[in-house]
Amino acid sequence: MEKNQIILPIVAILIVAGIAATAIVMNDRSNDQDRFTVNGSGVVYAKADIANITVGLQTETRKTAAEATVESTDKMNNIITALNNLGIEEKDVKTTNYNLSPIYSWLENKGQVLQGYQVSQNVDVKVRDLSQIGDVIAKTTEQGANQVGNISFTIDDEYELKNQARELAITKAKEKAQMIADQAGMKLGEVKGVYEVNSEYQPMPMYSNAKMEMSADSVGGIVSPNIQSGQNEIRVEVSLSYEIK
Repeated sequence: MEKNQIILPIVAILIVAGIAATAIVMNDRSNDQDRFTVNGSGVVYAKADIANITVGLQTETRKTAAEATVESTDKMNNIITALNNLGIEEKDVKTTNYNLSPIYSWLENKGQVLQGYQVSQNVDVKVRDLSQIGDVIAKTTEQGANQVGNISFTIDDEYELKNQARELAITKAKEKAQMIADQAGMKLGEVKGVYEVNSEYQPMPMYSNAKMEMSADSVGGIVSPNIQSGQNEIRVEVSLSYEIK
């Protein structure tokens, strides 16, 4: 008899707890059902003010690793000096690749035979004066660079541009929300949440490939190419969560 008296209160407590949990879940679902989310994108365009260029060299195959290393070092030192003479600061030149490799060939009667060694080395160069892009290419090529490319254009300070894009994105999202509410016969309440999509990307130029034209002027005997930077796209995407009255 006492055992039954103990079990009954426990069952009652579990029932009450279950009802409370169900009420909480239903309340959350009700809150979710009383809200809807819209997205908006804001895009602004601006001319790039920094060019990033990869400048490198690859030596011929030399008999020894030392010979290949000496050749690479001499040429790269000359390339760096040429960049410094153009006003490129040391902080804007960064080595991104250095590779000393044995070179083999296959002979029918001997199999794999060592032919020598080869060095490849690359530096990333940040050019802050866009009028110097062609000179950077011409001067470094003159000093032995035989691998130049990966040209991209960026904006040094995007803070204000992102603010403009964000403001535009929020405006578009609000307009979209109001249009949907009017069409669906709903009445918008307060904004209950704002979320900005954080996409880590480098702004891409409007023209995916930089345009290169050969200039009539030459720098040190090497013709200087004319590089067109175009414009960069700054994009911000936001989501607004609205309450429905």
